[in-house]
Amino acid sequence: MAASAAAKVHEVREITRIERIGAHSHIRGLGLDDSLGPRHVSQGMVGQLSARKATGIIHAMIKEGKIAGRAVLLAGQPGTGKTATAMGLAQSLGQDTPFTSMAGSEIYSLEMSKTEALTQAIRKSIGVRIKEETEIIEGEVVEVQVDRPATGVGAKVGKLTLKTTEMETIYDLGNKMIDSLIKEKVQAGDVITIDKATGKINRLGRSFTRARDYDATGSQTRFVQCPEGELQKRKEVVHTVSLHEVDVINSRTQGFLALFSGDTGEIKSEIREQINAKVAEWREEGKAEIVPGVLFIDEVHMLDIESFSFLNRALEDEMAPIVIMATNRGITRIRGTSYISPHGIPLDLLDRTIIILTLPYEEKELKEILKIRCEEEDCEMADDALTVLTRIALETSLRYAIQLITTASLVCRKRKGTEVSIEDVKRVYSLFLDQHRSTQFLKEYQDDFMFSESPDQVPSTQPMDVA
Repeated sequence: MAASAAAKVHEVREITRIERIGAHSHIRGLGLDDSLGPRHVSQGMVGQLSARKATGIIHAMIKEGKIAGRAVLLAGQPGTGKTATAMGLAQSLGQDTPFTSMAGSEIYSLEMSKTEALTQAIRKSIGVRIKEETEIIEGEVVEVQVDRPATGVGAKVGKLTLKTTEMETIYDLGNKMIDSLIKEKVQAGDVITIDKATGKINRLGRSFTRARDYDATGSQTRFVQCPEGELQKRKEVVHTVSLHEVDVINSRTQGFLALFSGDTGEIKSEIREQINAKVAEWREEGKAEIVPGVLFIDEVHMLDIESFSFLNRALEDEMAPIVIMATNRGITRIRGTSYISPHGIPLDLLDRTIIILTLPYEEKELKEILKIRCEEEDCEMADDALTVLTRIALETSLRYAIQLITTASLVCRKRKGTEVSIEDVKRVYSLFLDQHRSTQFLKEYQDDFMFSESPDQVPSTQPMDVA
């Protein structure tokens, strides 16, 4: 009975743990060693050794705060890992460094001006680490006494006895503190902290001296040492917020609740100037420090000349993040002009950027990426089927081959199979067209479509054979 009950609990936990599998959810970092050397396969990254090493140097400079206000361009053909490299950088930087990701076309769909959208994205990428001292009471709970009125009507009163290794004190409790203690389920033997300003109670764990009170404890139970020194202490608390969050809080009547509504709207420049002056004042007093983050703009060629001009000027500001851009365009027209420029980016902005190139993957690298994606999507695939899928990726595109993994897995499940076979891959390959075969289909039946152009304008492509 106990074994079956444990199995049911385990099953429930597995069902409730739902994770979304995205295009880059397998990326865990840049896959570098301590000397910034790229491992061939590590943390979900495969190949692109030169690009990853260059990004690793950028990562080290960001961590040291020496590259704020710079621009980096990831340039390469479609499907060569530009976005994956940026996501690997974000994972390597961790939670302490702000990372904002946006697409170049986003600025046209927001209900605000293009420059305001870029300004908000830039300020989201700049963190402010605010330091403040607060008084707390920290100790081990010796006893909690709560007296309730016999009639059931009236305020509750109580006493809380706390101790450290050097002293012991009894505190009188009011109604709110009693409710907080009950809510946190505080009992004798717990080590707690109480913020004197807000009255917030935080359980740190159980004291080691009370470790033998129960024969069995849960795996989540944490044991800590009894605090030393006095009960009342001054503790430095660090809060990290972005400049955009400070802007929203100070520009909306509902304060920080405006952050949850999503519609922040345009923010007046006067408010931003006041906030910048206040942050500068805090920096001089040692109360705050600026944390330059990263703004990643994918498909940057979608920005127009006005946006590029604004971005060029914003990089000169003293509180500017690192701007990482990605594009798959060659020599093309700058949006909003008739000028031709490399990557569709003005030359004066290109002159500010350091450019990292990504190269097409080799066949063995494609196979390794597909293998990682199969593991990420919980798909068991036979070696010969993986070889065929690698060939499809080589002949068509890596993105198309990745899309076939889940569909082939579903076909396999439908026939009650446990491992995706070559026949499953062939089946989905015949059901779902890639770009080349779709183009070939259009060439053959061009006259049957509405508003058709001349067939001579369609590039010639050859479908691959997987038989």
